[in-house]
Amino acid sequence: MEDYAKTLPKHIEKYIGENDLFLEIFEGEGRFEATERRPPLLFVHGAYTGSWMWSKYIPHFVNKGFTCYVMNLRSHYKSRVMDMTRISFEDYLDDIKVIIAECCEPPIVIGFSMGGILCQKIAEKVKLAGLVLVDTSISKEVNKIVPYKDVEENSLGIIIAAPSREEKSSIDETADDINFQKKYLSMESSKAMGAISCWFKGNVGISIDSSLITCPCLVIKAVNNDDSDRRGRATAEHLNAEYMGLWATTHTGLLVGQRYLEVVERILEWLSRF
Repeated sequence: MEDYAKTLPKHIEKYIGENDLFLEIFEGEGRFEATERRPPLLFVHGAYTGSWMWSKYIPHFVNKGFTCYVMNLRSHYKSRVMDMTRISFEDYLDDIKVIIAECCEPPIVIGFSMGGILCQKIAEKVKLAGLVLVDTSISKEVNKIVPYKDVEENSLGIIIAAPSREEKSSIDETADDINFQKKYLSMESSKAMGAISCWFKGNVGISIDSSLITCPCLVIKAVNNDDSDRRGRATAEHLNAEYMGLWATTHTGLLVGQRYLEVVERILEWLSRF
């Protein structure tokens, strides 16, 4: 198995803030001229994961000259371990604000899954240069339009164990892709997951006031049925965003699967306009 996190280009590693958030900073190659300066990119991971989940992405953005800030929420990956039973959705919002301040200027934020809904909430109150959502958890507003048909009982408990990923492969992930994730996947806060989980009975999700989000947005969705495509399109419409639905892909495959480059190329095309 190739460990993509071990083959990343040379970069800065540091701990930020009172919660010792682990941050990796990659300086863009062949930096832009002053007249072509673009905002830095801030990558925000999803539940159970960390900065390692972006390992296939980062070299492509560095090679295009972007400075990349790749963060870890509290108690994720190499951030200081904390009591997961007490960590909330709002705590994660605070973590993102701390890292945005470290960027020194409004970044273009790229959020995946739970990180996507966190970044939408951040964008209501914090100035961003742009917002990219890769298979984001859906908002309360999108859930009203395309609700999940098969809701489940909430049985999260006080902490959620890491996903087992027992399958050997998927429609867009090889065994190596899955084993790479299994090496690093970790537990998650049930408070945070409970707040965003529209697929549980009685959970409506996180409300997003799109009128407060003024930066350009791009929504990318893993699509396998009409409902998932509708959720992606509804998210894009809610945020007045551009949309890309990638059929026959998986949630995690968009980041570490065999078709990840299609997502990277779409993001780079969108970024070329800045």
